[in-house]
Amino acid sequence: MTNNEMQEFIKETKLYIYNNFNLNAMTDSELEDAVEALIEKQIEDIYIPLEQRALIVQQIYSSIRGFGILDTIMSDDAITEVMINGPDDIFIEKSGKLQKLDQTFENERRLEDIVQKIVGMAGREVNQANPIVDTRLPDGSRVNVVLPPISRTGAIVTIRKFSKTPMTIEQLIKYGSITQDIADVLEKLIKAKYNVFICGGTGSGKTTFLNALSNYIPKGERIITIEDSAELQITGVENLVSLETRNSNSTGVGQISIRDLIKSSLRMRPERIIVGEVRGAEALDMLQAMNTGHDGSLSTGHANSTKDMLSRLETMVLQGAEGLPLEAVRQQIASAIDVIIHLSRLRDHSRKTMEITEVVGYENGEIKLNPLYVFEEDENSTMEKVSGSLKRTSNPLMNDFKLRLAGIYEDF
Repeated sequence: MTNNEMQEFIKETKLYIYNNFNLNAMTDSELEDAVEALIEKQIEDIYIPLEQRALIVQQIYSSIRGFGILDTIMSDDAITEVMINGPDDIFIEKSGKLQKLDQTFENERRLEDIVQKIVGMAGREVNQANPIVDTRLPDGSRVNVVLPPISRTGAIVTIRKFSKTPMTIEQLIKYGSITQDIADVLEKLIKAKYNVFICGGTGSGKTTFLNALSNYIPKGERIITIEDSAELQITGVENLVSLETRNSNSTGVGQISIRDLIKSSLRMRPERIIVGEVRGAEALDMLQAMNTGHDGSLSTGHANSTKDMLSRLETMVLQGAEGLPLEAVRQQIASAIDVIIHLSRLRDHSRKTMEITEVVGYENGEIKLNPLYVFEEDENSTMEKVSGSLKRTSNPLMNDFKLRLAGIYEDF
């Protein structure tokens, strides 16, 4: 049975089920058994491989009770991102490359039904009054939804798949993002409670890196994580509080922002605060938290370079405190953040750590930076494949006070 024949068969079978089965009276297992029995009867005189039979049953069942063709896509561990541009255009990222799938949703209504099911499972709402929402799937995968009329091509769904296994520093070393020596340095900085900010472009691996670093935090500490949609996987910590934002409901009330959560977290006796990503006015609250005794905090932000991240932080802080002098903003940033790690997705789609820079203070109207490690390409690099590594600069670590306080007396 060709793929087109299979899709036509599935379409006709679903129509038969809708017309002849009392779906509301059937449990999930009863429906699955009934679908399987119906398929066996319909194809008893046709040779179809067992694998294809199981796929037909699964697609029909999931289109009625699950997420339709999304279930098949999400079960493929090699797929890292799913982009749905209306019912007829489905793109995936697989092995770092984008490709379009042959499959489509039956119609716009079926796609919107799936969207409502996804959003409803996380207790959120999406409709014409609130057409943009960030949410997550039960497995933790991050989902962004944009509905018409904001979108002109139907419902837009973007899914960043959640890794089944938490990212570790060992894996980052294996992938060539950092070396063991750099990992040892980062471990000491995290344990000594340096405030670390991770920046990079879209898809550069910021959350992945943050997740790996967070596992260096001593297991006996109280950690509070704050995210738009929970996706951090911190393991082995008993005293862990995960907070998640909430959108306003259809009447425009009930919104809980990252800013609200940061303020609330300060009353929870945190030893570390981890903010998944700062995008706006909450940057001010995060910096104030770092400056008021909550050392060892971690966060991420979008930027194309370390200096770009500082400029973006200035803009974000000013969103939360209009009229604040730029000098005061820069002093706040310089005193709050100790280390900035810049990540990038390079021309060969590989993700690399490009720079590890120390923030050493504020002088003559500028935030002073001290690059410790910088990525350098080697002679094996080509346009198709990037080869290189993080190189230690000749600059010593200037602010070693926290290391000394933690009993670490090594030179970096």
